[in-house]
Amino acid sequence: MHRYGLIGRNISYSFSRGFFREKFQKLGLDDHSYENFDLDAIGDFPGLLRENPDLRGLNVTIPYKQAVMPYLGRIDPEAARIGAVNTICFRDGTTSGHNTDVTGFRESLRPLLRSGDHSALILGTGGASRAVAYALDQLGIGYRYVSRNPSGERLGYHQLDASILAGVQVIVNCTPLGTHPEIEKHPDLPYDALGPAHLLYDLIYNPERTEFLSRGLSRGTRIKNGLEMLQIQAEHAWKLWTATGASGQP
Repeated sequence: MHRYGLIGRNISYSFSRGFFREKFQKLGLDDHSYENFDLDAIGDFPGLLRENPDLRGLNVTIPYKQAVMPYLGRIDPEAARIGAVNTICFRDGTTSGHNTDVTGFRESLRPLLRSGDHSALILGTGGASRAVAYALDQLGIGYRYVSRNPSGERLGYHQLDASILAGVQVIVNCTPLGTHPEIEKHPDLPYDALGPAHLLYDLIYNPERTEFLSRGLSRGTRIKNGLEMLQIQAEHAWKLWTATGASGQP
């Protein structure tokens, strides 16, 4: 078997498992499988590798995109600059960490951008937010982080007001607020200050339209959920895994 999987915590909802199982079926890859590995702590990761020596590739999700890095044999230079890993390849008896979130976010956001979109707020400071920041840099969009624990250049949610929102066009939710089943939750923003000049992007894809996006839409904003980002990053991960030698395949 060619075994792949996802590591994270509380990942029964996993997009990746359904995506890759469907992909394998369409490609007629009956000897390929994809499974979830729900880890209570990142310290369980070495044991997972020992117990599953035939793994060919892994995806990484919350909360281990940063925490897994010290356990890997090599970090791709771009992933090192980002400071987060969401894809692990197995090559020549070692592991290498990569980040395909950047490509997924950048290419799903690009078609929505207008010429006046030059400034963004990134809600949250976890591993996914680092990939978002890196992609915004590539697109020439300035940004500031918003955190529950503000410091330095990071804003606190209590600091957000109409004047700050008037100076940004793109707002990206990288927090889990609003994820099923707690769909009533949302980032604490002054939603009345939003309008048609704003684009709200939510990395969450379940539900399809979060409370964050719904509140923005009611004010006339452009909206986008994270499903296409996940699809693009998953295809990129697959290319890494199946590149010559990337997973032990000829």
